[in-house]
Amino acid sequence: MNTVVDARKEKFDKEAAWTRLEAAERIITAKGKKVQIFDAKTDDREKILKSVMGPSGNLRAPALEVKEGFLIGFNSDLYERWVRGELSQDSDE
Repeated sequence: MNTVVDARKEKFDKEAAWTRLEAAERIITAKGKKVQIFDAKTDDREKILKSVMGPSGNLRAPALEVKEGFLIGFNSDLYERWVRGELSQDSDE
């Protein structure tokens, strides 16, 4: 299920963000050209939160909850690959 939340109306601080992210098998973050893939069950919570939280203390935008897990931040190549279905569970980016 894909979820859309207007970040201007609904804020996600660290704890609220982690509540949404902690069950995800994959959290894919993008900052410019840098793309990182995390597994909330095995990767360090603070490292994940550092990557997904913005300077305002809110979850970075855009943040999409998708079948694969979460896509957070923006990288045009990453989104193109996601639209084409190239981000399979066994892919390591």
